[in-house]
Amino acid sequence: MDTAVIQIDGLADIIRARQSVRDTAHALGMTLADQTRIATSVSELTRNIIQYAGKGTVTITGEKNKGYVRIRVVVSDNGPGIADIEEALGDGFSTSGGLGMGLPGVKRLVEDFEIKSRPGHGTTVSIAVSRRLWV
Repeated sequence: MDTAVIQIDGLADIIRARQSVRDTAHALGMTLADQTRIATSVSELTRNIIQYAGKGTVTITGEKNKGYVRIRVVVSDNGPGIADIEEALGDGFSTSGGLGMGLPGVKRLVEDFEIKSRPGHGTTVSIAVSRRLWV
């Protein structure tokens, strides 16, 4: 499948990214539950871009192989970065006064979760959802 790249620099882009990832998951034949998990995760990560960095990108790649499908999403920004990733992944941690469920919630929703960040150099989060096909 093709790769889609969506620029994020406003609230409307959150909706575009969410819909694009949902459409890709649907085209791959993923269940509604999988579509919802990946779309919810992308919504959270793109909201983080707007809140903390102002702008960034979402790269969506779908893969269909014999017996399984996989959607990978990479969300990147050049914002302030995260000083302590382990702390940021803890339930209840928030620098914005929120509930602190964003990153830990995303990590629980997906099978693959990787975050790279360095203060002053931005953050990149890679997530993926896979589904075995019964053919």
